[in-house]
Amino acid sequence: MNTELQKQILSIASFSENEIEMIDSCFECEKFTAKEFLSSMGKISNKIFFIVEGLARVYYLKDGKEITTYLSSDEGFIASYSSFINQSVSFENIQCIEDCEVLSITFEKMQFLYHEIPNWERVGRILAEQNYLCMADRVLKLQMIPAKEKYQTFLASAPAKIIQRTPLIYIASFLGITPESLSRIRQDIS
Repeated sequence: MNTELQKQILSIASFSENEIEMIDSCFECEKFTAKEFLSSMGKISNKIFFIVEGLARVYYLKDGKEITTYLSSDEGFIASYSSFINQSVSFENIQCIEDCEVLSITFEKMQFLYHEIPNWERVGRILAEQNYLCMADRVLKLQMIPAKEKYQTFLASAPAKIIQRTPLIYIASFLGITPESLSRIRQDIS
């Protein structure tokens, strides 16, 4: 099993060596190129992805405009969680910003692990809770915090790889501001 994935799983719950082997057997290694989609809107999102290496984003379309809602890089999880949990059609795309190597687990294998390994339910719950907290935090920041403060908070909290390698247009969209406003803010704080 990937060392970083194992570390994250073991930080949530404890598992025997046999259980770790069973969990490992449920993950599949996949490689995607930049701009390729891990999951597409209009389809049921059947996988959760752990990014071994790379950078990806979640976005939806509103009036023909891409709205980025989540950014993830090395050692991060990414999914269209609502679609995954409900097994309903997704309104989001998950797209690689750069080449990605991921470990993926399907909905069916998650259910299998829930049934076979009771502690695995804790992993699923914690992932869902983290996703909820991330989205709730983002919504509050979009509505309540001035643009400059949003960007400064982003700089203070996002992994360096996301800050340095994500195109500014995606960062602006993620922060709910125009690219022009982001350019002015960046000039103002530098």
